[in-house]
Amino acid sequence: MMRVPTLLLALLLALSASAAPVGDALDRPALQVRRPAQVVLLAVAQAGDRLVAVGERGVIAISGDQGQSWRQVPCPVSVTLTQVRFADARHGVAVGHGGTVLATSDGGQHWEPRLDGRRLAQLALDAARSAGDATRVRDAERLLADGPDKPLLDVAIWNAQRWMVVGAYGIALRTEDGGRSWRPWMEHLPNPRGLHLYALRRHGATLLLAGEQGLLLRSDDDGASFRALASPYRGSWFAAEMLPSGEWVLAGLRGNAWRSADGGATWSALAVPMPASITGMTLARQGRLLFVNQAGHVLQRDGERLTPLNRTALPPLAGVTALADGRLLAYGLAGVRRLDGPGGAAR
Repeated sequence: MMRVPTLLLALLLALSASAAPVGDALDRPALQVRRPAQVVLLAVAQAGDRLVAVGERGVIAISGDQGQSWRQVPCPVSVTLTQVRFADARHGVAVGHGGTVLATSDGGQHWEPRLDGRRLAQLALDAARSAGDATRVRDAERLLADGPDKPLLDVAIWNAQRWMVVGAYGIALRTEDGGRSWRPWMEHLPNPRGLHLYALRRHGATLLLAGEQGLLLRSDDDGASFRALASPYRGSWFAAEMLPSGEWVLAGLRGNAWRSADGGATWSALAVPMPASITGMTLARQGRLLFVNQAGHVLQRDGERLTPLNRTALPPLAGVTALADGRLLAYGLAGVRRLDGPGGAAR
């Protein structure tokens, strides 16, 4: 059943609305741009001493000087990339539109395709037929007929070989060999309505999966199976973190932010000074928890409330990264911005 996309997904889909069909973009390398730090960037990851950013139409940019300068590297696709994560300084994974999964083994300088929406749909159909599940076969046939237009939105990485990717309409797959082979994982998730999956986090053998319409799923066996959790909010969750202390934090639509100290059994609200949707969250040094929202604010958790760090709002933000020099790197619709000082002045 088709639904109106939630705010974040609508933003991601809009980025490629005027581009060529996704199938073509899966076969066409990304164009080189003059200023890669100023295009729409949706995710940044640390790869050793290097920063790796991904964004619209396959732009991948790397920085070796804490985000002061950026250079674009080749990308084999020109679909929008939505997330990037690294297992170590060399091995990383990027996911995005068209069911795209890319892998690097040299710290982000070169990328190779590991999956796309065409292969993804066929894998889902083959698995459904093998299981003899008529409902899954029907859903997979629809996925195949739609074409490679479903975005992947997050990835969890155990090591250079084991990954799990999730995305729109409940899509989930796992690999144990660095993306050379995949297993559809939708049947392991109690998500019969195929709600969008936005955030996937792992701490040890425990996984937290958060998504559309308050969907919360927990795994205690390294992702082999999941169970549903009662959600404190029925709107969509766009960001999640599992803190080393054992605390979980969720954030999403209309500025909702909640914390749990007991693995999702009970939740309490964090006070947020504005109702703008929170689109990203990161855990910085010394347990500092940072958030960004669509109103262009970077916020910091102070006890049971969030407080803005930047006095002047930036363009809508997708995420924030804490740099080794103590500054922050915010990114989103206007590219990357380094934030200096306690007031968060941008430059």
